[in-house]
Amino acid sequence: NNHPNVSDDTKHRVLSVARRLNYQPHAYAQGLARKRTNTLSVIMPFFTNYFFVEVLQGVQDKVTELGYDLMLHGVNQPDQVDAYLRRATQRGRVDGVLYCSMQLPESYAEKFQQLKLPVVLVDAHHEAFDSITVENTEGAYAATEHLIRQGHTRLGMIDAQLESLPARERLAGFRQAMLDNGLKFNPDHLKISRITKQDGFSREAGYDAMQGFLAMSVDERPTAVFVSSDVQAIGALNALRDAGLRAPDDMAVIGFDDIELARHLGLSTMRQPMYRMGMLAVERIVERLTKPETSPLHMSFSPTLVVRETCGAARQPERGVPAAIAAALPRA
Repeated sequence: NNHPNVSDDTKHRVLSVARRLNYQPHAYAQGLARKRTNTLSVIMPFFTNYFFVEVLQGVQDKVTELGYDLMLHGVNQPDQVDAYLRRATQRGRVDGVLYCSMQLPESYAEKFQQLKLPVVLVDAHHEAFDSITVENTEGAYAATEHLIRQGHTRLGMIDAQLESLPARERLAGFRQAMLDNGLKFNPDHLKISRITKQDGFSREAGYDAMQGFLAMSVDERPTAVFVSSDVQAIGALNALRDAGLRAPDDMAVIGFDDIELARHLGLSTMRQPMYRMGMLAVERIVERLTKPETSPLHMSFSPTLVVRETCGAARQPERGVPAAIAAALPRA
């Protein structure tokens, strides 16, 4: 178990015998010896959302590699958050908690600190706990500016429900890019999801929002649209197709996430490292189990522009936000 009180000589002799006997440690027995459960709790919304599926794949692979078990809690209704957090704080139930894409209630933040129960936030932030996030504002800025560089001046955005922090941050990046490039923000060119399921990050929401743009006259509707997630963008592309239109010929489209389907559909997008974020979250929480007194670590990734067919640009190397722009961007 790499205990610090075991000498190198003893460790060498024990491991030599273990290899000769083909010994495999039993996770549950190890947990008993350490007074741990060898179980991590994952609390996240919407297991069916592509973003969370890819994060969860990274979590699952790393957990399997390290010999831990997972207790999964999918939040479909807001009142479920309290119940799942309450279970996680019951002593001896889990060794740590991965909390994804939701604001951590302050009452439970205090409980976790009192219990010294490790918590890692994914796609969320709290000063008291380790967090792994993506620079949503920067990514939205880069996506919008890319469309502007293709010559578009009538830009639209399809966003999710603004109760979602990523939705608010991506809107801030869109508006800042418009402002910095001398373009006026048109409220009619912003479509906030009317569908509350999955906070509006759904194919149905993207389809509905694009229909709103298509109801405008050709001279009024945007010529290019930034969509706050790939799954919404897929719905938007479906709406264009059903109307006998296509991207980028009739409207350029760029998404956010780079889920696996985006590559197959030729969707230009902003890539965030979903799988890696899941793996890093598990690594961090296991490290905190052995070093509980270390200061919180906040990791943040800049999304990468992936140019494919739907934005109307020739394929070019993937790139992120220029450092000078990133430094000047406001934090939502």
